[in-house]
Amino acid sequence: MGHLNHVRHPLVEHHLARLRERTTPPPEFRQLVHRLAMLLAYEATQDLPTSPVSVETPLTMTTCQTLAGRVGLVPILRAGLGMVDPILELIPDAEVWHLGVYRDEATAQPVEYYSKIPATRPVDVALVLDPMLATGGSAAAALTVLQTWGVKRIKLLSIIAAQPGVERIWSEFPDAQIHVCTVDPILNDHKYIVPGLGDAGDRSFNTLR
Repeated sequence: MGHLNHVRHPLVEHHLARLRERTTPPPEFRQLVHRLAMLLAYEATQDLPTSPVSVETPLTMTTCQTLAGRVGLVPILRAGLGMVDPILELIPDAEVWHLGVYRDEATAQPVEYYSKIPATRPVDVALVLDPMLATGGSAAAALTVLQTWGVKRIKLLSIIAAQPGVERIWSEFPDAQIHVCTVDPILNDHKYIVPGLGDAGDRSFNTLR
């Protein structure tokens, strides 16, 4: 069984409440995604490896720790873009590799339309970024691409997950690490998370129809 880290914190609950609210305007929605992504990343990166480095302070030499290895951020376009900048603030040297996957509204199946994943030199740790883990189709497609690339450690960061999506990821990727702010119980007939927050991409980019 995979690992699920449900981040339970008063700040997460506070920002999540406003994120769910249907009247929250796009500029504020993006700010909330930014804050929650940063809180998620803090939790998800606690086990990143470090290596010692000598540092000269104004007073003396000392030994500190810096991140070891390459970290890759893989936002699933387009909603995942909103989670990139806050994590880059924490890990400025991270590499960003884009993956475009959309859900076919008729079949609810993922369709890959863009990939900037190279064929060689996989990163040591990949953080897959997608605000919503609904059916798990897009996330599963991303994890498959990264495994094919050769990435050994993959972490999925989602603000809201649905229980069916979590179970699908675990069934297909038993070693997957999933980090979420909350887990909602069901999907509706249109495969949207309930209670959820609607379409994260449309709400972020003001493209509600």
